[in-house]
Amino acid sequence: MIKGTKVKLRLKVLKDAARDFMWQTDAELSDLDAVSPLPISFQEYFEEYQDTLRHPSPYRRTFAVLTHEGKHIGNCVYYNIDRVGKQAEIGIMIGDRDYWNKGYGTDTINTLSSYVFRHDGFKRLYLKTLTKNLRAQQSFQKSGYSPYGYLERDGYKFLLMELSRERWQQLIISKSS
Repeated sequence: MIKGTKVKLRLKVLKDAARDFMWQTDAELSDLDAVSPLPISFQEYFEEYQDTLRHPSPYRRTFAVLTHEGKHIGNCVYYNIDRVGKQAEIGIMIGDRDYWNKGYGTDTINTLSSYVFRHDGFKRLYLKTLTKNLRAQQSFQKSGYSPYGYLERDGYKFLLMELSRERWQQLIISKSS
């Protein structure tokens, strides 16, 4: 269990499947993630979910985002793990709308970023977020991520952001002062 100020992160488990399916079939959440809602049944999804848990990728670590009381409110991930280049891409989704605009997303980013920098010793974390998703951009900026470019793919426009290990360390020092 990885603890933040407002959230706890834990590895995904089978009981997360129902909420994850609900979020991945939600049109608004899918649009914020630049994907289409899942077009498969829960049974098909559940079978794939079981297989993913049984055979995790060495290039991807996915966590459930929980409140301190233990409620599953979203997910976060680091992926495209490059152990040679010491970098990875991150992503988060707070699926439970009751927890939007209350600091849970920012705390998830802070908690995940700190874990990856401490646990894996990476030099850089990066992400892409839709240019229209200003709430996500503000959350990432609060966590120290800064823009470094743009990307257009499949009709979507993304803002690219990054956080270096050095910048993260500066933020840790300034928060403790």
